[in-house]
Amino acid sequence: MKHLLSLASLALCASLIVTPTEAAASLPRSVEGQPVPSLAPMLERVTPAVVDISVSGTQVSKQRIPDIYRYFFGAPQEQVQERPFRGLGSGVIIDADKGYIVTNHHVIDQADKIKVTLQDGRELEARVIGSDQESDIALLQVEEDGLIALPRAEASKLRVGDFVVAVGNPFGLGQTATSGIISALGRSNLNIGQYENFIQTDAAINSGNSGGALVNLNGELVGINTAIVAPNGGNVGIGFAIPIDMVNDLVNQFIEYGEVRRGVLGVSGGELTPDLAEAFGYETKHGAFVNQVFEGSAAEEAGLKAGDIIVSVDGQMIKSFGELRAKIATRGAGSQVKLGVIRDGDQVDFMVTLKQAEETRVQAQVLHPVFEGAVLRNSTDEEDITGVVVEQVAARSPAARIGLKQGDVIIGLNKQATKDLKALRALIDEQPSVMALNVQRGNQRLYLVVR
Repeated sequence: MKHLLSLASLALCASLIVTPTEAAASLPRSVEGQPVPSLAPMLERVTPAVVDISVSGTQVSKQRIPDIYRYFFGAPQEQVQERPFRGLGSGVIIDADKGYIVTNHHVIDQADKIKVTLQDGRELEARVIGSDQESDIALLQVEEDGLIALPRAEASKLRVGDFVVAVGNPFGLGQTATSGIISALGRSNLNIGQYENFIQTDAAINSGNSGGALVNLNGELVGINTAIVAPNGGNVGIGFAIPIDMVNDLVNQFIEYGEVRRGVLGVSGGELTPDLAEAFGYETKHGAFVNQVFEGSAAEEAGLKAGDIIVSVDGQMIKSFGELRAKIATRGAGSQVKLGVIRDGDQVDFMVTLKQAEETRVQAQVLHPVFEGAVLRNSTDEEDITGVVVEQVAARSPAARIGLKQGDVIIGLNKQATKDLKALRALIDEQPSVMALNVQRGNQRLYLVVR
């Protein structure tokens, strides 16, 4: 309470000191005509939109059996172990009519069952609309009346120093609110995720807060809590949230496509160091230095050149190449983006239409419902076979029931080659009445027939 009251004035805090015997209910709502500061009215609107999430599933691990045991005892090449797991997290209702809930990918990853608990105690089964490991965002859906959604803030208005409140379910204790400020914006190079553009806050975030809400004092969603710096396993006042503009871009793609169709700019580069800026005669201190523009890319078609410094995306300043990468990667293919660029000491704006990134990994239910529970990816140059690799299969899932196993490589469908996910998707989109999957499993080739 001391911390919250200090946000108003120290003089007001002094006037509110009461003896331990006084009941909380007797505290005055105003002192000398001035209202006592409180986050309670805002939280009364926010907390019904924040949910607890509990998941359960089975983790499958493989252990290679030493050759000597296989030779003498006829043991299999690998030993497969299945271990049940349970997990807890948080989520935020963003659309009451359609039952959409945003959370982190790592909260629901590999889950066979997802249960959402509302503030009023209602328990609901949720299904995954889309999930993206690289950006750590997932969209769930529940079917229920009387939901309350959280309004979303305008990302462009976020400032360092703004007061924020984190709401979630830390350690499974139940709904909890903690307060702080936005400590920094555009944090990257943290090795937390593939695409990093985090809001940093000193509002206490702990295990179980993942997927919960970071809100401003208007009760608007500014970010999804996702990670902390915890050298000793506890909160030290450095937490990170995925900003609302990235969340919005990803959610829109989940709703339209069931997956992220990532946009690509087509440049490589790095951070703008003081030495690099001096060498090129630039006075700006922040931005993304472009050292190569790829042939045929969206950047080349828009007119960008090596040596440019990208300093803004759609009017919002960026600090680093990592922030640029994260902002572009969460925009959908075909999106138009205005880039502010420093070239030869002058700032020039370029309108860029992003191209689609090569599809390399998907949650397989977006291809067809029979593949639900599997994660598919393209084979790599290091692998000695070309096709679609089955990276994961959840136990007792539809994908497991049709016979897919972890490590399988889908090399064909209905006698047509599937060299990658794009080819597999194109064949499935033809809606064949029967799908005969040609699968390479170890040294064997077999067909799995799906009707």
